[in-house]
Amino acid sequence: MWHRLALLLGLLLSIPAWSETITVAADPYPPFVDSTQPKQGITLQIVRAAYATQGYDIEMHFVPWARAINAVRNGEYDILPNAWWTQERTTFLLYSAPYLKTEIKFIKRKGDPFEYTGLESLNGKTVGIVRGYGYGDLFLNATNFARPEVGSIMQNIKKLLLGRIDLTLEDEIVVRSLLKQDAPDLQQQIEFTQNPLSTQELHVTSGLKNPRHKAIIEAFNKGLAAIKANGTYDKILTENGLKRP
Repeated sequence: MWHRLALLLGLLLSIPAWSETITVAADPYPPFVDSTQPKQGITLQIVRAAYATQGYDIEMHFVPWARAINAVRNGEYDILPNAWWTQERTTFLLYSAPYLKTEIKFIKRKGDPFEYTGLESLNGKTVGIVRGYGYGDLFLNATNFARPEVGSIMQNIKKLLLGRIDLTLEDEIVVRSLLKQDAPDLQQQIEFTQNPLSTQELHVTSGLKNPRHKAIIEAFNKGLAAIKANGTYDKILTENGLKRP
């Protein structure tokens, strides 16, 4: 009798006894964040699974990127789930361990012979960027090319095809997913460079002004380790074509 009670108590203590909610702000960034899909993208699958192991529920809010990062910075939302690391952002965001890697490549008009071989290869170019994205301090501080800003990668692709900019840049997986969904006719009009600007890691971040920021990030890190250990992480990657079965 007492043995059974002790076993039952042990099981109950091993299950999180609370269910807190973490609010998430993110801009659609398919296939990582995708409001059109039932599971809302790879990032949200990983984030939900990781936090679930720690007793947290997720409440998703889809907002433009600049709005998302500023709202998380100010503590209006708890996390920005797919942030690249920059030194400047560490002054207002706490970063989790990385959970995925992406390659940021330059996008050019089909037939353009340009190949990226370093920042000097951008001399005199006009490279469209997305406002608020963390492309890296060296790229953002370089003075040998222009960097006009817009609100989304689709705006830059349209500007590229109209000849208003020479290049833009983004993760190839993201762009191909976005074009397949929203503008399949444009896929044959662009090409990607072979060489990436950088390999970026994706992190969950929480604003330093948020009184829960340390607990929120610690919970994700623990949850990420848990889903990697129990096979959930690999299963998510395999389901989304990022890992072979």
